[in-house]
Order: sequence, then C-alpha cells, then structure tokens
Amino acid sequence: MSTAPRDTWRKPPFIANPALRWTVYLGVIGYFVWVGLTMPIDWDRVAQGITRAGRIFGGAFPPSFARSGLLIDGFLESLKIAVLATAGGVVLSIPIAFMAARNIAPLPVFYLGRAIVIVARSFHPVIVAILFVKAVGFGPFAGVLTLIVYSIGFVAKMLAERIEEIDFGQVEAMRAAGAPYLSTLFYAIFPQILPRQIGLSIYQLDSNLRASAVVGIVGAGGIGATLANAFGRYDYDFALAITIVIVAVILVSEAVSGVIRKRIQ
Repeated sequence: MSTAPRDTWRKPPFIANPALRWTVYLGVIGYFVWVGLTMPIDWDRVAQGITRAGRIFGGAFPPSFARSGLLIDGFLESLKIAVLATAGGVVLSIPIAFMAARNIAPLPVFYLGRAIVIVARSFHPVIVAILFVKAVGFGPFAGVLTLIVYSIGFVAKMLAERIEEIDFGQVEAMRAAGAPYLSTLFYAIFPQILPRQIGLSIYQLDSNLRASAVVGIVGAGGIGATLANAFGRYDYDFALAITIVIVAVILVSEAVSGVIRKRIQ
C-alpha cells in the first residue's frame, strides 16, 4: 500500500502571521465596503444616463464618413504632432538619461536628472496639455510640447535604467587608456544602449500617436480635437467614424512597431 509523502511543499502565505493576515484581509474588504457606501453616486442620474447612452449609440449608427477630408486632416495633424514630439522628446531624453544614471553621473547631477524624470512622469498628459493650452493657446503646438514632456518621462527613465545595467568594464578600460569623457560615452556606453534606445523610440512614437488623440480633446490639436468638436455638435455618426479610424490606425501602428522591435532585438 502506497503512502503519501510526509514532506510536501506548500506555497508560503503572503503574510505568515494568521492573525495579521486576516486583519489585513478584513481591513481591505471593509475599506471597499466603506468606499462603496460613501461614494457620492447619483443613481437616478445613472439610470437616466443609460437612456442617454442608448440615444447616443442610436445616433452613431451607421458611422458617417461624409466629411472624410476633415477626418484626414485631423489624423495627419495627429501624426505630425506624434512625430515631432517623439523626435524632440528622444533628443532631450538622452542627456537627461545620462544625468539620471547613478553609475556615471556625479551625485548632484544624478539628483537633478532624477528630479526632471520624476516631474515629467508625475502628471497625466491631459493635465500637461491643459497647462500648455493655457500657456501657448489652442492648437498642435500645445500638443507637441505636451507629448515631449510625456516622452521624456518614459524614455529618459527606461534609458537611465539601461545605462545603469551596462558592462562597466568597457568604461573602465577606456578610462584606463586615458580616453576623454565624450569618447568614453560614444565608444563604451552608446554601443551598449543603442538597441534599447531604438526600441524605446519606436515604442514612444506608437504611444504618442495614441496620446495625441487624447490630448486633442482638451484643445491640443490633432484628431482628438476633431472628435471633441463632433461630440460638441452632436454629430455622433461622425464621432463614431473618427473613433473607428483612431482604432484602425493604432492597430496598424502597433503591428508595424512590433515587427520593427523584433527585427532590432
């Protein structure tokens, strides 16, 4: 007769102390119950919203592509915003990333670089877009500035982390040979981070194309502004056509960027 093994491995619990574990579980459950009970939700308005949503969707079908010229202009403006913002953001991200890499930057410079990255990552692009719209006015220029900040927050952070992971032996060899600082950067560090830099640039272009549709809703240009105007005029059929184009463009962009990233890896 076979017997079960006496020693069997079991995954340890997240919190070893049973009393503390159940206290945390009950606290989390209690918190969500409290939030649900105290959240100011107007259920009558929610019920009315279902009716309004039905009216909106009813007016959106079938989608109208009659003003295709306006749609194409909005999309091309979004593409311009995404390309310019990606180029500007990547160019600015490279020196900031070197500043924010602890293994090559002096401590004061490191703190400054990290502070720039943290500030760029702290705010949602919509909030940044509102600030730039107030500062420079409505239009694509505000969108470009917004997405440059958005690009710095992502590209500089990821590139700084890649710099911190490099094989530092090459840097030490260049320094031992008496190479100046810029030569060390170009010949010992850049070759190690170049594939990551190219991949991040392609990904950020794809991301900026998506974000340009969002920031345009608050007046930062692009197809998002066209979509906001369509909703403002209650042209739900045209708004659905714009939404379809946005989704199609993002799908194509995602596929193309995925193929390019695979080829450079």
